[in-house]
Amino acid sequence: MDELAFLDLIQLNLRSAWLDAIMVPITMLGNAGAIWVVLGIMLICMRRYRRVGIAIIIAVVIAGALSKLVLGGLFPRLRPCDVNMAVQLAIERPFGTSFPSGHTAAAFAAVTVLIAERMPKGLVIPLAVLAVLIALSRLYLYVHYPTDVLVGAVLGAAIGVAVVKGLEALAPHQQ
Repeated sequence: MDELAFLDLIQLNLRSAWLDAIMVPITMLGNAGAIWVVLGIMLICMRRYRRVGIAIIIAVVIAGALSKLVLGGLFPRLRPCDVNMAVQLAIERPFGTSFPSGHTAAAFAAVTVLIAERMPKGLVIPLAVLAVLIALSRLYLYVHYPTDVLVGAVLGAAIGVAVVKGLEALAPHQQ
């Protein structure tokens, strides 16, 4: 099935006022990686988790820069809402190109850091669910194609692992 046709099916079968009321705030949490940066700052304030907070902020910044400034420029893909303008958006049209999803990249980068650093499941699981919901919201809101979201997730996870490994190489955990 064509990606645009898949998104159109979502619009035809799932789009509703009550789901808009859920998906819009969820996607807004991912704007500019804000929720993940706030999480990183909160963790930095706790001595025990300072390294994790730093890793999250670095990973989110790299994910945002790589997805929007580098890959977005190399692969200037139109957003679904620019291809099919008949769909009324529930949010303001995001700036830039569609590929890859920066919201998804940032979310998966942050959650991957949490997983790699073996943070408590009580923190990781809800934030992982939030990351997936942010990714799905980008499809629901008609601003990204499924491959944009998939590549964003893979990119974010790879960045999260690379940042954790890089920080470990620079300053190994003290036991």
